[in-house]
Order: sequence, then C-alpha cells, then structure tokens
Amino acid sequence: MVSIIIPAHNERHNLTKLLGYLEQVCLGYPFEIIISLSATNKDNSKMIPVSDNVHFLECDKKSRAIQMNQGTARAKGDILVFLHADVIPPSTFMEDIIRALTAGEEAGFFSYRFDSDNFFLKINSFFTGLDTIFTGGGDQCLFIRRKVFDKLGGFKENQSVMEDFEFFGRMKKNGVRYKIIKNNLLVSARKYENNSYVRVNLSNLLLVILFKFGCSSEKLKNLHDKLIHVPNRIN
Repeated sequence: MVSIIIPAHNERHNLTKLLGYLEQVCLGYPFEIIISLSATNKDNSKMIPVSDNVHFLECDKKSRAIQMNQGTARAKGDILVFLHADVIPPSTFMEDIIRALTAGEEAGFFSYRFDSDNFFLKINSFFTGLDTIFTGGGDQCLFIRRKVFDKLGGFKENQSVMEDFEFFGRMKKNGVRYKIIKNNLLVSARKYENNSYVRVNLSNLLLVILFKFGCSSEKLKNLHDKLIHVPNRIN
C-alpha cells in the first residue's frame, strides 16, 4: 500500500482542489491519504467531503516534521509519500513512484514547475530536475520505502525548519538510493507572489548555506521568519 501523508495548516482551499484529483490519480493502486492537521488548524478542513481512503489526523503540535511523523505512525503502507497541500502531482504520479522503486531505488523526488508564467520561476523549475544543493526540499515530494524511513528514524522533530534537507542529508550519508523523476509537479508560487523572486531566492540560498555549515534550527527559523512571509505556513 502507498500512504500519502499531507501536513497541513489552514489549507482547506488547497485540499479541496487536491484530494479529489489525487484520488483519481491513485485509482488502480492500493492507497490511503492521511491529512496531518496542525494543532492550531482552524479552517474546518475535516469537513471536506472525501472517500474512505482519506483520513484526517489532528496532531498535537504545529510542526511539519512532527505532523509528518505522526502521519507516518498512523499510516499502513510500506511506501510513504510526503506531499504538500499546495502541490499537484502529475497524472502518472503513482506509476512513476512504483516504477522507480521496482527498478531498485529506495526513495526519490519529483521535478516541478510553478503555477505561474514568470520567466525567472521557469529557471528555478529547470534546476529541480538536477541533483544540486537544493535537492530534497519538501516541494519535491519525497517518496520512500517505509523500512528505509524507519531505519533513518523519521524526520528530526526539533528541526523547526529545513527538516526536509536534514532528512535528505541522512539519506545520503546512509547511501540510500534515490532518483529525481523528471515529471513535473505543479507547485504554488504563492511564496514568491507574497514576497519577491529575488528575496525568496536569496533567502533560500542563505538558509541552505547556513544549514550546511551547522547553523542551529532555532536561528534558521528566526531568520526565515524575518525574511519571508508565507501565507498559511505550518512552521
């Protein structure tokens, strides 16, 4: 079974668009979708009409790492997929994942494009298909065999930001085989629209560099919150 875990905080609008489509994409495969709602979620996301394959989980804290770990604890699948609420997967999403894992990969990510015609965002999108210092970000939709995820100990719950990069770092240190699937997810450009292209890119670069040099999670979070306004953010 494939367990798709979606951490969410006040994402009813995006979840309403995503869930019906996601269930159609998953038809023909054993799957479940777990929506890990933050402890302070207030938008009645649980009222969205869904099938029996979709489960809402009320988490005890507001933290993407904790919400994803608690979603995993509830999950029944031997394949885990971590998807953001504002990301739409391609129609061959499940097929792509199964094919990669059957071919011997233990984990993987997707390239993506933005829901914007901004030329500079198209440049960003191009690099998501390459293995760079930015590989492993949450928008790329990590999929991984559960036994590998469990062996690595899940997401680091005291990592209040960059939890995805921290986990990817442990993947690489432990020699986990992974693939970047060049079949674009559709990612919301809302972070760029609420800030600016230059501001977000420079912020991302600075945060990644500081993270690589061992800057503490608390300092990274404080810097992130000063630099970037993210609507409906979890962290």
